[in-house]
Amino acid sequence: MPSPTPEPRPSRRRRWPWIVAVATLVAAGAGYWYWAGRQPDASTAVPGAGAPGAGGGAGGRGGGDPSARALPVVAVAARKGSIDVYINALGTVTPRNIVVVKPRVDGQLMRVAFEEGQVVKAGALLAEIDPRPFQVQLAQAQGQMAKDQSLLKNAQLDLERYRTLLSQDSISKQQVDTQEALVRQYEGTIQTDQANVDSAKLQLTYSRVTAPIGGTIGLRQVDPGNVVHASDANGIVVIAQLQPISVVFPIPEDSLQRTLRRLATGESIAVEAWNRDQKVKLATGKLLTVDNQIDTTTGTVKLKAEFANADLALFPNQFVNVRMLVETLPEAILVPSAAILRGAPGTFVYVVKADKTVTVVPVKLGPVQGETTAISSGVAPGDVVVTDGTDKLREGAAVELITRDAQAAPAPGAAKRGPRGDRPPGSGPPGSGQKRDKSGG
Repeated sequence: MPSPTPEPRPSRRRRWPWIVAVATLVAAGAGYWYWAGRQPDASTAVPGAGAPGAGGGAGGRGGGDPSARALPVVAVAARKGSIDVYINALGTVTPRNIVVVKPRVDGQLMRVAFEEGQVVKAGALLAEIDPRPFQVQLAQAQGQMAKDQSLLKNAQLDLERYRTLLSQDSISKQQVDTQEALVRQYEGTIQTDQANVDSAKLQLTYSRVTAPIGGTIGLRQVDPGNVVHASDANGIVVIAQLQPISVVFPIPEDSLQRTLRRLATGESIAVEAWNRDQKVKLATGKLLTVDNQIDTTTGTVKLKAEFANADLALFPNQFVNVRMLVETLPEAILVPSAAILRGAPGTFVYVVKADKTVTVVPVKLGPVQGETTAISSGVAPGDVVVTDGTDKLREGAAVELITRDAQAAPAPGAAKRGPRGDRPPGSGPPGSGQKRDKSGG
């Protein structure tokens, strides 16, 4: 029986052209979609944007909602106001007066009359040295003077007799002259004896050691019973005057003339002392004097300030950060320090224009006080500067002014009243090296 003839199968060559056609259509559609998405929307293009996504905001591609291209920022209007100009320095606390109390005479230390850390007044008794050797010296000097006084008295009586005899022509003039010389000799001896008595009294006084100045007593350097000498290097104790107290600090020679001009007016220059991390103000005082020469090795000159130190917040040899107010600028242009950036243009800010776009404005900085910076040039009062949201900004980027709580702010004209916001970390335009100005607070 003959086998049945198989049914013919569809040829694969007939399917291949259809597969190629479908793939070509899919590729063409995908390419068109990609090309259309890369084209900027003319109705929402940002002036000055020179690269895809520059100033484009969210998405950066496609013809999305135009409002999505505006970047939310916080801006504040520059204003006029006064700002204080400070000079910062590292100072060393020094006592107003400091004395190493040493004995004036040699002898055994019999008694110590002070407590360590005690506050004493000038003239207070501190220690006693054995006075007996000096009492004996005084008695000897007084006895010698009494003897010489008797000899002087006798010589004076003989001189009177010789003068009487000379008037009667009973003795020669030479005898009278000799007696007069003897009297003058005894008078000189009495003067020497008196000096010896005074010296012995002074030595006896020095056996009582008293405080030469008022101040705080340090640690005792010698114990009772030891023999002390006037040549001892450590002495008996150290007294430092802590109220008031001084701080010595250097300033650059470029700031010297401004300081001297302020001193010449007779006004008191305020000086503040802060702790090491500059978070706690220890005391407030005034500038006392300026040194008479500049240190050629450092290019600085030393200044001395005085502090009442009523609470003893300052201590000798303590290091403190000093802030000295040297000037107040009354009509300075002020902006928040958060608005100051650094990059390829140098120091600059982003200024919001009337069409809600930003422009880069180079500025020259003045003094800084806290979170406020003075602008010497580049910004005028009323110019709105961006303080928050600068990390994604570019020249000509469209922005939307918001407040700190992310609510929409009024128009740029009304926004000049200055909504403020926190300063976020930022990075700048590609290749510009934009970064926050660290000097601005």
